[in-house]
Amino acid sequence: MRISHGLPTPPPLHPVATIGNFDGQHLGHQALIKAVVDLAQRRNGTATVITFDPHPAAVLAPETPLRFLASQEEKFEFFKNLGVQEVVVLAFTRSLAALSPEDFVREVLVEGLRVRDLLVGANFVFGKDRRGTVDDLVRLGKIYGFEVHPLTPILLDGEVVSSTRVRHLIQQGNMKDAARCLGRPYRLSGHVVQGEGRGAALGCPTANIRIPGDRVVPPDGVYVTTTDVHGHEVPSVSYIGQRPTFGGGERMLEVHLFAPPESSLYDQQLRVNFLERLRGDQQFDSVDALRIQIQRDLEAATDVHARRV
Repeated sequence: MRISHGLPTPPPLHPVATIGNFDGQHLGHQALIKAVVDLAQRRNGTATVITFDPHPAAVLAPETPLRFLASQEEKFEFFKNLGVQEVVVLAFTRSLAALSPEDFVREVLVEGLRVRDLLVGANFVFGKDRRGTVDDLVRLGKIYGFEVHPLTPILLDGEVVSSTRVRHLIQQGNMKDAARCLGRPYRLSGHVVQGEGRGAALGCPTANIRIPGDRVVPPDGVYVTTTDVHGHEVPSVSYIGQRPTFGGGERMLEVHLFAPPESSLYDQQLRVNFLERLRGDQQFDSVDALRIQIQRDLEAATDVHARRV
């Protein structure tokens, strides 16, 4: 898979393309990318994704804090795994945002990439002030010689699957329904850092990960998880919070592995997959009360993992 920052030279051969931010890579994104790859194979063309960096909202509404469902590296991994051959990362600037729908089509899709086929969601909008619609794309495609293929949204329980819906589910701690929309559990990744050793003293040693500041994070509490360690998925239980029983502190992701490796995990990259929420965070009256609750959490998590086998 070739990744180009800016319009590539030379452009891909017979691009079959789609456009979007693709944050989260949910079922709707998966259906769209698979359709692009399938059509590219039938057209003997190049499966191409056009995306943006930074996120448009960072330029158009810089005062709004952004929280993402995936890192750029995870997005690239997603594209590659589905068979995308070319990723074009356009620098999103105010000058790009100011292009009219027709100017964007002419400068980027036609002159820049020579797109032959363009697949988009039925509600796709583009151009200055998001004025361009799918109908505009169809009209411009006839003028400039490319074909537009609108795709209907993916519905789950009668509601459109979208990045906004997934964000809301995660922020509510509803990891089961978030996973249904994503087609997989939601995940957070990070490097293991030195902790204070309290978990081991409580009979539940943990690998501690700083929470990425730009990611959507589930609410504080205890979660049944699996953790990718050295290429293996290990059953785990995880805590998000500030440890109020011990006076609080930095909000962390603390992961207890049911089958930890023999080697040290410090400075290792872990990927934590959230299956379901067990409970919210609590402040306990004593360390003994916390220790008892931790054992209950471990038992509950063990039951969940056993049902997945």
